[in-house]
Amino acid sequence: MPDSPVSPSAPCPNCGQPATGRFCSSCGSPLGKVACGACGAELASGAKFCHACGTPVALPGASAPAREQAPAAPKSSGSSDAILWSVIAIALLALIAMVAGQRFARSGQAGGAGTVAAADTGAQPMGSAPDISSMTPDEQAQRLYALMSGFYAAGHMDSVQMFAPMATGAYQMLPSMTLGERYEYGRLELMTGNPREAAAEADTILKQQPNHLLGLALAADAARASKDPAAERRYLDRLAKAAPAEQAKKLPEYRDHDTDIQAALAEARKR
Repeated sequence: MPDSPVSPSAPCPNCGQPATGRFCSSCGSPLGKVACGACGAELASGAKFCHACGTPVALPGASAPAREQAPAAPKSSGSSDAILWSVIAIALLALIAMVAGQRFARSGQAGGAGTVAAADTGAQPMGSAPDISSMTPDEQAQRLYALMSGFYAAGHMDSVQMFAPMATGAYQMLPSMTLGERYEYGRLELMTGNPREAAAEADTILKQQPNHLLGLALAADAARASKDPAAERRYLDRLAKAAPAEQAKKLPEYRDHDTDIQAALAEARKR
């Protein structure tokens, strides 16, 4: 594909500095129609990542612009610097996850719940990579949870394991978690084979609200994963008894995870 550099002295679409040629000398962004070095897709002017494969845009002869590489962990510059670096790392990793979500949604390989979960990540058409800069930490966590749920429902366990640190890290970065977010975090732990951690999140929920339906459902699932049928039975019995009064509360987390609640109630009725 022929390169199409912009006219002399045109400002870089990414940093605004005067730039010529194919790449900005200040920030490394492509200035014209440049092909991705990994997959050959045409890059949009100012793109930081390839919209087709997620590869960071690289200067000629370099592996990637230094600003696009994941920042190294701070040595000992204080807790505030550590938090700042962590936020930057999570934002970068979340962007990569969103691009992967686009590829997953376009693949058409997943069906049923997996397809719905992938669509809920907000994947956008090819050529329009999602912008996470305007997302709140809660929105980033929820997007990654939806992405993980889609991979898990479709049986893509390699992708689940790959993106698990990003997803759990996003929840750990929240200043505080709502009960619904604690449920989601516990579900992530179950997806990655950590029923003990999931049970701990369920206990935290139930200490605040002993009849919380998501806490009971999570506790039952954690007991099942730990091969403790007696505990699973107790939690399912409590869930079935609490359901009428709890559902009447119409809590937002009940609405968001109604499918999970209905599945747990169906399991309770079978026992």
